Amino acid sequence: MSSHITKSNQPYDQEIIDIVDYVENYQIKSPVAYETAWNCFLDTLGCGFEALEYDACKKLLGPTVEGISVPNGVKVPGTNYVLDPIQGAFNIGSMIRWLDFNDTWLAAEWGHPSDNLGGILATADWLSRTTGKKFTIKDVLTAMIKAHEIQGCIALENSFNKVGLDHVILVKVASTAVVAQMMGLTRDQILAAVSLAWVDGQSLRTYRHFPNAGSRKSWAAGDATSRAVRLALIAKTGEMGYPSVLSAKVWGFYDVSFKGQKFKFQRPYGSYVMENVLFKISFPAEFHSQTAVEAAMTLNAKMQAAGKTAADIKKVTIRTHEACIRIIDKKGPLNNPADRDHCIQYMVAIPLIFGRLTARDYEDDIASDQRIDDLREKITCVEDTSFTADYHDPEKRSIANALTIEFNDGSKFDEVVVEYPVGHARRRTEGIPLLIEKFKTNLARIYDKKQQDAIVELSLDYDKLAATPVNEYLDLLAKS
Repeated sequence: MSSHITKSNQPYDQEIIDIVDYVENYQIKSPVAYETAWNCFLDTLGCGFEALEYDACKKLLGPTVEGISVPNGVKVPGTNYVLDPIQGAFNIGSMIRWLDFNDTWLAAEWGHPSDNLGGILATADWLSRTTGKKFTIKDVLTAMIKAHEIQGCIALENSFNKVGLDHVILVKVASTAVVAQMMGLTRDQILAAVSLAWVDGQSLRTYRHFPNAGSRKSWAAGDATSRAVRLALIAKTGEMGYPSVLSAKVWGFYDVSFKGQKFKFQRPYGSYVMENVLFKISFPAEFHSQTAVEAAMTLNAKMQAAGKTAADIKKVTIRTHEACIRIIDKKGPLNNPADRDHCIQYMVAIPLIFGRLTARDYEDDIASDQRIDDLREKITCVEDTSFTADYHDPEKRSIANALTIEFNDGSKFDEVVVEYPVGHARRRTEGIPLLIEKFKTNLARIYDKKQQDAIVELSLDYDKLAATPVNEYLDLLAKS
């Protein structure tokens, strides 16, 4: 029957047309966007290198079926894997998201736009090795800016979590549009590819929340960006699209999955999202908690100076914003690292007790310390509506938290307020040197000194890196 289906003359939903117009025609001219994309590119790769220290991540990597070899395939950074572009995207996407340490975008829907790098980098490397088109790192940065923008602009006014869907739907849509354009698809084919991304079944957010919080949240973005590569390849064959996938009555995305509401848009696509993206620099923690953890570190230093320990604490109050309470205000048992890194009480208790918060602090051996659960029970979140308003204000985009500690002896410390984390655009000057050190630290986890030096020398020279063919750069990042 399918052989009798003819191309529809129905116009595509305007939301899909706008995405395709943007990826096909918009010229990125912002120096700030490219500089930020460069920093984002390095940081995102570094997050993947750190994840390679964790067996739970490594077990998911490699070919779909053991022993499969792909001539001229995608090289997965920090490994010796050479994979097809779909599985390569899954590997890279899963690595960079595993520890919840890559960039963040906070709006009506939150997410991590650098998750799209899995599909972008895999596609660029594969095409560079198998076609006459040689993608440079500058091309990758351009694709990153556009994927960030699509994901982030849709997220500004549209909450997918409120209807139970995970934010990786936006990774799939953004990656599909960008990699389809990179593959040289026609306009009709890119429109079809984007429609296919919307018509897909979408991930439920349940794996991020009690009682089902689990490790799928660490590979969900890898799954989404690899699915994007798959859908673009399907569309490349000439497979039909679904023009009213969003707006069709009863059967369209809006009626089925978005409670009948159409998307709202705050601004047209440009380069706003990359310019304002949030870097996780100080702590591998869900971003709504970053300022709370920074405040807890300050209070830990004050406690040490005063000769007090966590055992002396009677109560901790976190004055915070609504999104923080909705996502990470969590009581009761925490069953695994994925559960713990989405609990603000846990992420505040660790620095108050130990004066640190690292990825290892979510593992079972640390979590078994009874002092953590005892302190968690004393930590309470309360919403400050002004913090919530500033969180949504496009001119501020704050992620404020304020901590007050009361002690058993009746004394208390003055409240410590942190409005903007180190990775915020308002703290870029302070943050970027730390981001570069984070990148170097993560390189040292994987490579010997000679390879580290070669990678650093190229990576920190923007002009040289931007002109480097993607396949040559990934050759440099491969492990023998």
